[in-house]
Amino acid sequence: MNREEAVLRELNLHPLWKIKGVSIESPLAVAVQEIKPTQPSLTWPDLKAAVKSCALCKLRANCTQTVFGVGDEKADWLFVGEAPGADEDARGEPFVGKAGKLLDNMLLSLKLKRGNNVYIANIVKCRPPGNRTPDAEEINTCFPYLQKQIELIQPKIIVALGKTAANALLNNEAAPGSMRGKTHDYSGTPLVVTYHPAYLLRTPGDKAKVWQDLRLAMKIVAGS
Repeated sequence: MNREEAVLRELNLHPLWKIKGVSIESPLAVAVQEIKPTQPSLTWPDLKAAVKSCALCKLRANCTQTVFGVGDEKADWLFVGEAPGADEDARGEPFVGKAGKLLDNMLLSLKLKRGNNVYIANIVKCRPPGNRTPDAEEINTCFPYLQKQIELIQPKIIVALGKTAANALLNNEAAPGSMRGKTHDYSGTPLVVTYHPAYLLRTPGDKAKVWQDLRLAMKIVAGS
């Protein structure tokens, strides 16, 4: 076992999600090396710095900036989407366009609001060209950052918004419709799958299904 593998194992990033092409000089590895022996995991500043300087996949070369995530760092609720779009790439914050406004309305239905007991992140931190779906290698490379965010937040519920987020978090290829209406498990944290707000903008008739999913998430949080 080499040093990099040993470090990743210590941070629970190996072997479930192996970072492709990571060298010991990579931003994530450098941040890991700076951790003191008494500090078992990356801190928020460590993680934010690693993401900001990350160039481990081809997405970074084509985006304006990384989009780390936003919200309450000790939130009960974690919402995870797919990837930044054009508006998010420009502002450096997830879900700020039309889909973001719809997500804010979804939060209001839960008597929640952005930044208050809510954290919002994406599977990948850089905008794919043309807002395409990130490919498997890009997801595989970026996913450890989200893993560490989840470990730091320790949410009571994860809401996966759409197919890409659900497939990455649950390590499957199922369609969102087949994953809805039930409680899943992500490393001991309850997870509910629902449709992405961008999908709802195209298919508003499915908003009632999303409300059902959010009610399920509410019951989970209330009973935790």
